[in-house]
Parts: sequence; structure tokens; C-alpha cells
Amino acid sequence: MVAPGEKAPDFEAPSTDGTTLKLSSLRGRIVVLYFYPRAMTSGCTREAQRFNELIEEFNKHNAVVIGVSTDPIERNKRFAEKLGLRFTLLSDETGDIARMYGVLRPGARRVSAQRVTFIIDENGVIRNIIKGVKPAEKHADEALQAVRELVQNRY
Repeated sequence: MVAPGEKAPDFEAPSTDGTTLKLSSLRGRIVVLYFYPRAMTSGCTREAQRFNELIEEFNKHNAVVIGVSTDPIERNKRFAEKLGLRFTLLSDETGDIARMYGVLRPGARRVSAQRVTFIIDENGVIRNIIKGVKPAEKHADEALQAVRELVQNRY
């Protein structure tokens, strides 16, 4: 797995807004990059809902939230629409992005990512990694806390 202090691996992926997102295009903003195992499941639904509830707080800190799963883009689009998500989801069907970040689930019957959240600073450097948190929705609260700490340590 990549580690705090390392440059976040750059990638391009299809997004739920119909475009292709390149991570490096978000330089100048804090990026909350969260990997989730599968859209439409209970844990991933609660996690996405909580990120959505906190989106204005992330925005206040110049942070953009990006969710990534190995689900096909159509499944992620339905997931985003069903939940009314106000942030972007990306599809990593091959698992290449999850592999770059070291979060591909070992031994899974289908390619999927572990539930891990990366806090990436404005220069593209990983500053924090959140994993192993239960319940799933707590990832959003911990990510917001990490963003706040990152911003506070700057000023």
C-alpha cells in the first residue's frame, strides 16, 4: 500500500458525471479519495450517504470527495442517482487503480477494493490513510477530521 508522504499515484477513470477524471487535474485542492467494495450494498450505501451529508463541510476546506469502486460505470451511476450523491464516483473495473494504491481485496471472487480512504494534499502528496474503521460510514467522519487537521496545521 502507498504510504503517507508519498506522491499519490496519478490515474484516469470514467466518472458518474460522464467525463473522464484525471487525479492530477485536482491539484490545488485537498482530495478525499475513498475506495469502497461494491455499490448498492448496505455498508457502501451508509458510507456514501455519510460523505454526502458532510459534503458542505468538505467543500468549506477546499476538499473534493471522490469515491472509487471496481463496479461498472452504469452501476455507479445508478448508485449515485439513487442516493442523490453530490460528489463524483469513479469506476475502476480492471482494478488497476486499486492495485496502484495497494487496496485490491486479496482472494475475492470478483475484483474489488478494500474500504480505504486516502487524504491527499493540494500538491498530490498522501497525508493520511484511513482503514479498518467500522462502521463503514465512520470513514467520512474520520476523513473530515483528517482534512480539518491538515488545514489547521497550515495556518
